[in-house]
Amino acid sequence: MSPRQLTVRFHGALNDFLAPERRGQAFTHVLQGSPSVKDLIESLGPPHPEVDVVLVDDVPVGFAHRAQADTRLDVYPTFEAPQVSPEARVGPPLPDMPRFVLDVGLGRLSGFLRMLGFDTLWRNDFADDHLARLSHDETRVLLTRDLGVLKRSEVEHGYYPRATDPADQLVEVVRRYRLTSRMRPFSRCMACNAQLSTATPDEVQGRVPEGVTERHTHFHQCPGCQRVFWPGTHHQRMQALVDTLRGLEQQG
Repeated sequence: MSPRQLTVRFHGALNDFLAPERRGQAFTHVLQGSPSVKDLIESLGPPHPEVDVVLVDDVPVGFAHRAQADTRLDVYPTFEAPQVSPEARVGPPLPDMPRFVLDVGLGRLSGFLRMLGFDTLWRNDFADDHLARLSHDETRVLLTRDLGVLKRSEVEHGYYPRATDPADQLVEVVRRYRLTSRMRPFSRCMACNAQLSTATPDEVQGRVPEGVTERHTHFHQCPGCQRVFWPGTHHQRMQALVDTLRGLEQQG
């Protein structure tokens, strides 16, 4: 008896999760039982939160659809999928203003996202199950370089940053979720995620290094951790990064 098999093709960025010989082309896969499309996809590498549209013989199906022999499976990532109706997409729609939760290894990225004004949760002691639960319960995008966490069933929105440098990871995330027009730079505390408020030199006197209130008149303070921010050298470097990210919009 010949093996039961189907043809599979992953498109776009989903190829990053495949063995080199399977990237950018259709390949044959031998079926074991009748797995759901979601389980089949993840067994081949890509995590389900990065999948947007699944076609079986050119017809959209959901994650629960059972894979069958002698069919063709095409799997597309977000923003690279063919035009289909919203209900034909396998993942729920992303909120207009995305919120994030990051795993332990992405601490610097969390600071960058907060710097851009995005509500971003990060702690160095979040357990995997807690990360997945926060992502689901608070409709947060889970950013992690741990595929096991990203493949947990309760995670609906998530992304695996390919880069290891935090600044490059930020560019990836901004592009992936089209965040440029939603950025509100320097409106959130990079340390604790609270919304910042404006402050006068008198209000921050004694909480900043000597001489700062003589050189600067514009301050922000955090109601959570009491940190004070002003447009010093560090701010200028952050502004340069913001300007670079805004340039991505012109590049498409």
